[in-house]
Amino acid sequence: MAVARKRTLSGLEDVIDRKTKIIKDSGEKRHIAALILARGGSKGIPLKNIKVLAGVPLIGWVLRAAVDSKQFDSVWVSTDHDDIEKVAKAWGAQVHRRSPEVSKDSSSSHDTIQEFARLNPEVNVICHIQATSPCLHPFHLKEALELITNQGFTSVFAVARQHHFRWQEVKKGGSVATKPLNLDPSHRPRRQDWDGELCENGSFYIHTRATIEKGLQGGNWAYYEMLPEYSVDIDVDIDWPVAEQRVLRFGYFGLDKPEMVRLLLCNVSGCLTDGRVFISVSGEEMVSVNTRDTMGIRMLQREGVEVILISSGEDLLTKALADKLSQRTGCVVRQLGMDIQGEVKAMMDDRDLDWKEIAYMGNDAPDVDCLNLAGLSAVPRDAPVVAINAAKYSCHNVAGLGAVREFSEHILLLKKKAKAQMEQDRIHRNTF
Repeated sequence: MAVARKRTLSGLEDVIDRKTKIIKDSGEKRHIAALILARGGSKGIPLKNIKVLAGVPLIGWVLRAAVDSKQFDSVWVSTDHDDIEKVAKAWGAQVHRRSPEVSKDSSSSHDTIQEFARLNPEVNVICHIQATSPCLHPFHLKEALELITNQGFTSVFAVARQHHFRWQEVKKGGSVATKPLNLDPSHRPRRQDWDGELCENGSFYIHTRATIEKGLQGGNWAYYEMLPEYSVDIDVDIDWPVAEQRVLRFGYFGLDKPEMVRLLLCNVSGCLTDGRVFISVSGEEMVSVNTRDTMGIRMLQREGVEVILISSGEDLLTKALADKLSQRTGCVVRQLGMDIQGEVKAMMDDRDLDWKEIAYMGNDAPDVDCLNLAGLSAVPRDAPVVAINAAKYSCHNVAGLGAVREFSEHILLLKKKAKAQMEQDRIHRNTF
């Protein structure tokens, strides 16, 4: 190994030299593909790859990072499952329908990658990204790929540094003993006196075609070191809540900065309410609104986010009901026609806002365009698939029972995260 890169809080430093010859890139244009393997038959967690983690299908986190890195000529998901295919396409990937021969429990990643390479001869470099690594960022991929494209390595893999003392189990007859693997027990080092060990974290493996044909991690290889906070791997259900908290703090949320959100547009029917309308004997219409949701709206308003409630199509509210909702929530209630996107754009123009400054909460097919365009968008858990695939966040809660509160908290969390990052950047700029 000639060069390894280490990610530190202050930036990128190169750890150089071990007298291995670096094969320089020929300069020819190479087709670099990202490939995520997502078989439908996960044993630990059924359909784990599209299970929602922090409002996003698990595979969506790595697809977002791959697409936004702008390093790949193509981004692929290899799967044998229709639902995974739908989610992959919704997040901007092409789909390789793997054959039954490489879709078995006994099939290895190498088998599937080799099949993909054989069927896509134009691809020169494959970056195999693990779907179970949701804290991957575009800069990780960019910097690791430079080891292939600029420094001539043929295989690069992600690692994290660990400071664990390891012991090996030794079985002799009926007794069980142990022996140290990486320490002298009589001279246990302090953490600060020990560099630790590099362990694969499973985030990604990058290989040239020639390396794949001979076997993975061959030829002239190097490692790319990631900080431990970005090293998340999900194998069993118990990992899920830990990963969710980690990704909310260290995950990649897209190119648009969430602190820019100035306006939330929220559907009344199917978001703020559960979609039901109660009609009295006298003909009065009533809806049920959860106090948790109205509190979420007020939380946003206190942080300077304007909230407008909207109804459209066949779900138009009576004027009396709209007035009551406006009074109860402190929001303007707008009745929209069939051209929802056009009317939303008009509201944006009145306020001199761009789509990246808009958060939109919808619940069905008429909302898809706005869900796709908005900087942040969400749907309740019980929304139809067409809306879920268009949204950037899928709530755990259903409509009328806390979904609006959940999305409000999500918006505020991202704003807080972005402000903290801006402050960290300011500190770094002023540090000499």
